[in-house]
Amino acid sequence: MTVSVHHIVVDAHDLPGLARFWADALRWRVLSEREREVVIGPDLLAPVGICFMPAEEEKRVKNRLHLDLTCTADEREAEIERLLALGARRADVGQTGEETWTVLADPEGNEFCVVRPKSTLTG
Repeated sequence: MTVSVHHIVVDAHDLPGLARFWADALRWRVLSEREREVVIGPDLLAPVGICFMPAEEEKRVKNRLHLDLTCTADEREAEIERLLALGARRADVGQTGEETWTVLADPEGNEFCVVRPKSTLTG
């Protein structure tokens, strides 16, 4: 038997609120909601979900791990605007302005990127 990723775990202050943001952002749904754990995913049988757990401390520095989101190239700007409308904000992590990705942060400040589709990576 090999191991596989089950959940990506995110520490949060407002578990239900952050879970709803990410469920809406990814067009997923809340699969389980308990006092100290909220799990989201595309469905109950999906191989990977995101689990939100309580955090005591405040976020102080740039995340060492982040999610890269993608969509079709012609939908990218509209998706960035949709994410901003859901509660994301633009984030500066030292970009030069020449990047092919856009850095955003969720409502609790966790950075994530909206990147170009893999099909555009060659060349």
